[in-house]
Amino acid sequence: MRFMRFIGAALLALAAGTAAAQDFPARPITLIVGYPPGGNTDLMARALQPELSRALGQTVVVQNRGGAAGTIGAAEAARARPDGLTLLFSPNNPITAQPHQVALSYGMDSFRFLCLVYDNPQVVVLGRQAPFTDLAGMVAFGRREKEALIFGSPGQGSTQHILTAALLKANGIEGLHVPFTGAGPMAQAALGGQIHMFIESGSIPAATGLPVLGVLARERLAGLPGVPTLAELGQPLEGSSHGGILAPAGIPDAAAAVLERACASAVGAESFRTAAERLNAIPLHLNGAAFRERFAAESAMNATVLRDLGLAREGTR
Repeated sequence: MRFMRFIGAALLALAAGTAAAQDFPARPITLIVGYPPGGNTDLMARALQPELSRALGQTVVVQNRGGAAGTIGAAEAARARPDGLTLLFSPNNPITAQPHQVALSYGMDSFRFLCLVYDNPQVVVLGRQAPFTDLAGMVAFGRREKEALIFGSPGQGSTQHILTAALLKANGIEGLHVPFTGAGPMAQAALGGQIHMFIESGSIPAATGLPVLGVLARERLAGLPGVPTLAELGQPLEGSSHGGILAPAGIPDAAAAVLERACASAVGAESFRTAAERLNAIPLHLNGAAFRERFAAESAMNATVLRDLGLAREGTR
């Protein structure tokens, strides 16, 4: 009799779990983006939003929480109730690099990784009033005197800041860094002649018309076939921004499974692929386990790179 009661209880629990998965999500989902509107992360999130809503059968609302190189939004998402209704759409830097530079309230273990969505090779972008027109000219100008070259980034310690610092260091240049709250404000500054150059995703020059000097990838981008790689220009530097969807740690497995399936469907949709390619991004789906593994490996690598560049906080290893 006891055995039968045990079996009955187990079946009821299974049925309840199945029902919960079928009912999820019962309310709209908030997708936090840790950057202002108009930047690459925001554009990618909004490109995915309609397909994710369709796959879930529920409204997905993008909520911008810009500032501090994406860490304000990431911290807010990490603190959210782990019910699957508040998610984070984030690139790699706030998760794999920022914790090595500043003391934060979150880390890798603060999140449940759901799916990688895109890969976005970075490009060197020229400001509208820059006194040079190519990479060689930029190097020559930057070497003239300390802080002659004014470069922007979407935040102190961002992926783009790290890549620019590496490029300038390799060429013996000490530039003047101007950090912004995101790529959108930085692009506006470049259009207004306030900075000479910056590194960002190809979506920014595509949206603004700013010229591109080089691509930080092994091959030229399909959307920018006339732009050489940095390796072609004698500067063997590669770098990309890639990101996806994370949930606060502790989310129920059933909800995570629903979200993972919906994300895979959304990334595979033709409309998202077309939108991503228009932004010079590469649609790239990885499941939650592979997504976490990739970010964990990158975090370990960044610890060394940031230390070598003098950007790591004291006590990091």
